[in-house]
Amino acid sequence: MTLDPDTLAESLRAHPSIRGKLAIGRATGALGLSMRDAATAGDDAAALPNAAGGWDLLAGEGFIPSFVEDDPWFAGWCGVMVNLSDIAAMGGRAVALVDQVFAPSPEKAAPLLAGLRAAAEAYGVPIVGGHTNFAAPDLGLAVTVLGRTRALLTSFDARPGDVLMIAVDMRGTYRNFDNFCAAIDVAPERLRGDLALVSDLAERRFFRAGKDISQGGIAGTALMLAEASGVGIALDLDRVLTPFPPGQIPLERWMRTFPSFGFLFAMKPDKVLRAAEMFQERGIYAGLIGEVERSSTVTFHSGGRSAVFWDWRETPYLRPAPAPERP
Repeated sequence: MTLDPDTLAESLRAHPSIRGKLAIGRATGALGLSMRDAATAGDDAAALPNAAGGWDLLAGEGFIPSFVEDDPWFAGWCGVMVNLSDIAAMGGRAVALVDQVFAPSPEKAAPLLAGLRAAAEAYGVPIVGGHTNFAAPDLGLAVTVLGRTRALLTSFDARPGDVLMIAVDMRGTYRNFDNFCAAIDVAPERLRGDLALVSDLAERRFFRAGKDISQGGIAGTALMLAEASGVGIALDLDRVLTPFPPGQIPLERWMRTFPSFGFLFAMKPDKVLRAAEMFQERGIYAGLIGEVERSSTVTFHSGGRSAVFWDWRETPYLRPAPAPERP
């Protein structure tokens, strides 16, 4: 490890990948939403009870223009991939997608649309409509997904005494910023089966709470999970890097990485071994990286040293900010 816990915490607190999530509270506050609404601040999808006794799940992703411009095909692929992870993180299965594409011309949009199509076909979830504008000044992309579940998994149910397990596909490489992709040029059956396993384990009540690891990486996602559940999380930095050979990747980068398949789960200790075995049977690394505590902090621990990364009670991360006054 090249960074001690204090240095790592300070560096990550200032990083745009972590601080970008502060926009969630500002947006939900401006919209008049709270952490008790269906579109719950900090959850991976809105959960709406349906007539079948389960939940309809609705989620969406908008993409930073520079990301889309830098690698439009990959942005299109990610438009599908990250939405499907959001649905799986809620214990669900995706049903359909709609896209919103902006481009200066059909030719400029072509690789973006090709990436969307390739991912939809690989994951077996259809794009059923959307909005297209070929007179926009720049490339832009947003994608929305509909899913369903019979066993809702949220970010709000972690409890002190739970342990924190990570499940992440390590069979990939970095592509575009801090995105670790293990999904391209992979058999569709593997991609679909990997996501289905998350839903299967949720239905079997292996997890108490969960989130997919998003743009905030392990650090930001653990913080969102902690604040949503009203708990603290102690992260064991030495275990976080266990999947990698020593020195292969800087810890700071891995803590803010967005993996193509990556989840954090709060669960009872007696369920960890079997769940980890089932992920590992599919070639996915799974292991313990922390504990859920009765506090309001996410802390880093390594070699007998520790540091507070964030105290969400002192500095809210997700909680909606007061709505601005009307002009």
